[in-house]
Amino acid sequence: MITPFSGHFALSALQKMFPQEHPPFTSQRFGRKATLASVGRKYVLLQCPTLMNVSGPWVAAAWKGMLADEGLKPPQLPLILVHDDLEEDPGVVKIKKWSSSHRGHNGVKSTHASLVAAQYPGALWARITIGIGRPDARDRTTVSDHVLRKMTQMEKSTIQDQSAPALFQALLNLERSWS
Repeated sequence: MITPFSGHFALSALQKMFPQEHPPFTSQRFGRKATLASVGRKYVLLQCPTLMNVSGPWVAAAWKGMLADEGLKPPQLPLILVHDDLEEDPGVVKIKKWSSSHRGHNGVKSTHASLVAAQYPGALWARITIGIGRPDARDRTTVSDHVLRKMTQMEKSTIQDQSAPALFQALLNLERSWS
């Protein structure tokens, strides 16, 4: 799983829910870059080290590198992109098909451009979104400021108390749908 911003916090909260299975995040190399990673028995949680708008090449390099390092084929290494969603209320977690609209999310656009499903038949890819709500004003500056601003303590609590358990449930639901 690879995440920008609120997704980073959600993955940290998820890791803390299962400290026996997931060690704390440490700096490791994935996709030819140092990144914060928690490598557990079942999941590899990665926090994207690049700017969100250009995260796709790194996501692709990290996934392809893991395929090569482990000697796996695309269907054997599912990829789940966890990202924020302006259209959902804060903390709401939803599973999205990989091919679902990016809804203007530049990080998702970048990742879609870097990982084209037709090039990897049978690959198991999905997205999990975490709502951050949309500001009333819809101009580019206001929206950008909203997405990039520091999270409030209340937002952090919502992600930790509600979104992380829902994220775990979404992972289980994806596993069931793929088995």
